[in-house]
Amino acid sequence: MNSRLLLTGIGLRTPHFTEVLEKRPGTAWLEVHSENFFGDGGKALNMLERIRQHYPVSLHGVNLSLGSADELNWSHLKKLRDLIDRINPCLISDHLCWSSINGQYIHDLLPLPYTEEAVTHVVARIQQVQEFLRRQILIENISSYVQFTQSTLTEQDFIREVVKKSGCGILLDINNIYVSSANLGYNPEAFLQTIPVDHVQEIHLAGFSSTVINGREILIDSHDRAVIPAVWDLFRLAIQYLGRKPTIIEWDSNLPALETLCLEAYRAETILRETYVPAKRTG
Repeated sequence: MNSRLLLTGIGLRTPHFTEVLEKRPGTAWLEVHSENFFGDGGKALNMLERIRQHYPVSLHGVNLSLGSADELNWSHLKKLRDLIDRINPCLISDHLCWSSINGQYIHDLLPLPYTEEAVTHVVARIQQVQEFLRRQILIENISSYVQFTQSTLTEQDFIREVVKKSGCGILLDINNIYVSSANLGYNPEAFLQTIPVDHVQEIHLAGFSSTVINGREILIDSHDRAVIPAVWDLFRLAIQYLGRKPTIIEWDSNLPALETLCLEAYRAETILRETYVPAKRTG
């Protein structure tokens, strides 16, 4: 596991900082949660700056609340811009969702109605964010457990319109596609076939859990275990449609040993190298 990977990295969490600095695992890059480093200093930020000397680092956020009706949180954005200036991340991302109402964060990533009105609303906010940060951002498809009857677009068509009109990129979460397709009853392959491939700049892989509600199994995007075989299969399929994309293994709770995370990354890299990629489709 000492050879350096070319495309695959891991989500780096604080308990692994020291080990990463000491052992320098061969992952291609690392991703951290932006909000964990919004202070003016401290040990965690200092260690991240040291890690950044050895690895490309991307910033992945959870609190931009791009779909909210609230005004954008300019204090949050100022802290993010300061972090960007310090770290110079290779990518910056957040979720295509809403997570605040009346100025209160609800600590969840909630879906939007997929309508032209929502497209216009989200596009304007993304453009404001990108102008303020002076950087392009990527938007991630979330895992969903409900959907709006008012929706007039599919999720992938909604994403296509937002990306085309805002100039942002896509972080495609394969686990979220699998979870949402199981919960909402759609075909995950059809989702992949219609996503705008030229705008996908990053892929996420993760594990999920499940619960039973009213006698029905619901999949939960929990990030607390290894990627399951069915999601690996969907990843292979995604590569065939999208081509080889930089990929991150996410694991946020019940955190395993760093070696386990790196083994997941090596598995993803092997799939990226070995999967046949047909002639590129555009769109």
